[in-house]
Amino acid sequence: MSVPAAKSGGLGGGQARHVAIIMDGNGRWAKKRHVPRALGHQKGVEAVRALVHGAAGLGIEVLTLYAFSTENWQRPEDEISDLTRLMKRFILSDLDEMADNNIRLKIIGDYSAFTPDLVELIERALERTKANTGSTIAVALNYGSMDEIARAARLAAAKGAITPETIAANLDTADLPPLDLLIRTSGEERLSNFLLWQAAYAELWFTEVLWPDFTADHLKQALDAFAIRERHYGGR
Repeated sequence: MSVPAAKSGGLGGGQARHVAIIMDGNGRWAKKRHVPRALGHQKGVEAVRALVHGAAGLGIEVLTLYAFSTENWQRPEDEISDLTRLMKRFILSDLDEMADNNIRLKIIGDYSAFTPDLVELIERALERTKANTGSTIAVALNYGSMDEIARAARLAAAKGAITPETIAANLDTADLPPLDLLIRTSGEERLSNFLLWQAAYAELWFTEVLWPDFTADHLKQALDAFAIRERHYGGR
C-alpha cells in the first residue's frame, strides 16, 4: 500500500477527500429517551439523509458509512428486520434524489446475504447511479474488514504475488481514494473491524455525540480538526 511521501515537519491535513463514519449510538439514543430501539435506528437513517444533504458543500468526494457489519447478524431477529426495512425505505425514498444530484452509490461487503427483495433494490440502485460522476456514497453492508482483507489476499494469490500493493488492489475500496479521516460517534474509541487496512494512515476523530444527533456541523468540526493536523506517514 503506497502512501504520500512524508515531508519534514509533516503534511498538513488540508481537504479530506475520503471520510468514513462508524455510525454508533442508535440504541443508546433510544434508551436515553425511553423509546423503542427501532425508533433509534429510524432516527439514525434520518441523520444519514440529513448528513448527505449537509455534506454537499464540504468538498468530500467519498463518504463511507458503516451501516451493517458481519457481526450484526448476532443481533435479535426483530432488530435485523427493522434494520433491513429501513434500508429498503432509504433506497426507495432517496434513489431519485441521488440520481438527480449525480451521486454514485457503492456497496462494500457482501450484500447478497440479505433478502432477495433488498438485494434487488440494491442492485437497481447501483445500476442506476453507476455512471454518476459527482460524489460517492459508499455503504458498508454485511461488511467486516478482516473478511475483506482475507478475500483480497486470496484474490491476490490467485493472480500472483501477495504484496501490500496487490492486496490493496483487491479490496472492496480499490476504486476509491485513500481514506483520509475516520469518525466514530457515541464516545467509543475503537475501529470495530471497519476499514482496518484503509485506516493505516487515516486520521481518527471521536465524538461523544450519539449518531442520531450527529449533524453536518459536527462533520465540519471533524474536517476542521483534520485540516490542521500534521500527517507524517511514518516519517518525522
